[in-house]
Amino acid sequence: MTDLHTHATEIHEQFDDQIDVSVEEIEERLDTLVNEYKVPAEEARRSVISSYLDDAGMDREDLGGGGGDGNEQKKAAEVDSPEEWIDMTVKVVDLWEPRSDAVAQVGLLGDETGTIKFTKWSKSELDELEEGKAYDLRNVVTDEYEGRFSVKLNRTTTITEIDEDIEVGDDNLTVEGALVDIQSGSGLIKRCPEDDCTRVLQNGRCNEHGEVEGEFDLRIKGVLDDGEDVTEVIFDKDATEALTGIALEEAKEMAMDALDTSVVADEMREKTLGLYYRVTGPTYGRYLLADETETLTGPVDTEQALIKARSI
Repeated sequence: MTDLHTHATEIHEQFDDQIDVSVEEIEERLDTLVNEYKVPAEEARRSVISSYLDDAGMDREDLGGGGGDGNEQKKAAEVDSPEEWIDMTVKVVDLWEPRSDAVAQVGLLGDETGTIKFTKWSKSELDELEEGKAYDLRNVVTDEYEGRFSVKLNRTTTITEIDEDIEVGDDNLTVEGALVDIQSGSGLIKRCPEDDCTRVLQNGRCNEHGEVEGEFDLRIKGVLDDGEDVTEVIFDKDATEALTGIALEEAKEMAMDALDTSVVADEMREKTLGLYYRVTGPTYGRYLLADETETLTGPVDTEQALIKARSI
């Protein structure tokens, strides 16, 4: 059974009671996205699921998983693919203020292997999680964005508080080096405005939600070189503003004046390339996510370092 046929069969099982569609039709749609439009298989799967959710008048959290009994028990650091239904035993490390009314709670869960972001949907009507307490979570679904994995709690999730002190492992990494390259996709970008999506738009399109009116954001995808190894680092809006001194509103004005968003990334390169930084944060996929950044002394000649950095 091919991977696409497997995806098609699983999607069909999820929507069999809601819409009249065959496995063959689903596989054909996946094949078109993957082989004609060169969309990665997992992104194609999410796109097709999103389309069928619209057809059925359903929300993503309405989809069921494996029922909870046969799910694999996973640690935070073991989550390595999206759209999986798993069980976890975790401690609530931190809670944040949700950015949308559709989200009841958002924060970090942790165990001895590290931490992972979670989202609990308002429509799920689940019990509140409390910071510092430990829980058995059954039937949560994994998600991924730019190599950063998370889990979502929905109507099929069960939450059981447990009397256990879980020691949360530190999955942070600290690197030092010269910033030798700022990659494509840096500067002033637009993200999908749909609840808890935040994917970067490509030509005005989100891979999951199609054409949307994006929201502006700042980001740097940079490369640090310590003379022996190179590390790819993502700086979010706050880190980018602190690193460059360019605020989001200023970046939007720069782009409007020039009628070109690329001037923002060019200005960021002028301000940061060749400087030394110490960066600390968690790693997701091939990237280090900058939580803390310190500027060190001494600019360097980036020409030779760029040759090495661009070969990764």
